[in-house]
Amino acid sequence: MSKQNKPQAAARPAREPFLYVTRRDQIPLGRAILIRVIAILLALIVCSVVTRVLTGDDPLSIYATIFHGAFGTGRMLVTLHDIAILLCISLAVTPAFRMRFWNTGAEGQVLIGCLSTAVCMLVLGGKVPDGLLILIMAVSAILSGVIWGVIPAFFKAHWNTNETLFTLMMNYVAIQLVEYFLKVADKTGSNVVGPDLLTHGWFPEIFGVKYLLNILIVAIVCIAMHIYLRYSKHGYEIAVVGESENTAHYIGIDVKKVIIRTMALSGAICGLAGLLLVGGSSHSIDSNLVDGRGFTAIMVSWLAKFDPFTMILTTLLLVFLARGADEVTSKFGLNSDFSEILTGIILFFIIGCEFFINYQVHFNHHKKEKAAPAAVSGEGN
Repeated sequence: MSKQNKPQAAARPAREPFLYVTRRDQIPLGRAILIRVIAILLALIVCSVVTRVLTGDDPLSIYATIFHGAFGTGRMLVTLHDIAILLCISLAVTPAFRMRFWNTGAEGQVLIGCLSTAVCMLVLGGKVPDGLLILIMAVSAILSGVIWGVIPAFFKAHWNTNETLFTLMMNYVAIQLVEYFLKVADKTGSNVVGPDLLTHGWFPEIFGVKYLLNILIVAIVCIAMHIYLRYSKHGYEIAVVGESENTAHYIGIDVKKVIIRTMALSGAICGLAGLLLVGGSSHSIDSNLVDGRGFTAIMVSWLAKFDPFTMILTTLLLVFLARGADEVTSKFGLNSDFSEILTGIILFFIIGCEFFINYQVHFNHHKKEKAAPAAVSGEGN
């Protein structure tokens, strides 16, 4: 039998998936808020169940403990300060991320600002007036942050290096520089240079309120960043480069200049955050002072869709939940790592809800639609 006369096998119908996902064009603001609220409630329920299994306490007492940990007596200012610091670092990474420059080095950029501030306090403390010392600390911290941000930007702009790895590796360089400073400045081997050595250059209290100056500075930076990104020419150029470098080249934007300038801005604000941490609150320095805020800031910026004012709410939520988890761990005598577990559960739900905000899940009803006409035709026969 020739090849032409061979019966051809019937083609198998394509197997259709049970469900499929499509990207949403736009979702109403009310529905997006509702999805986030549901995610937070689910996260709290899961956290309460986990804690109830381990402690046997009532979930309502657990929720009360979370609230007390963030806004209890004497804790409000500390919570607001933590919000301000995280918000400052989030504002720092936002221009770079809006430009699609994946800056994972905010941790090191803040830490190098902390180091510059501590060096000025240690070397010049008592030798110049405190007002002048604070000014020197500010200039030094901001310039060091700029340098730490411009180095990877320069290599990216001229040789297209991987900015994610470059900025990430510079975190470890900053950590080692701080470790070296600790060993030189403090011979006791405590790995912390504290207020007993950094006795000058402390930020003054405004109206007798601790941390108020830090909070006001971050508020000004937030407003300025909103205006910069929304209404300035530089903000427009950042948005264009982020959308398409080819388009930016076509309309005459110097992409290399924009990359370096934007990372200089990000580094400057990170350096400012380092100044606020050492000069405005802790009055000490160690290699863990930033405490992972540089990485949390990436999530804050991303969840807020790079909008500075929305970041205030996102930062408030994350700090509230993190401080509440710490209080639960402390009150119920659990391992210190347990707060990290609770925080991880909460972040899992918060990040996961973004999927349902950006995408829509559809169930495949084609099989039912095909089966219905077949049943009708069978009855007719």
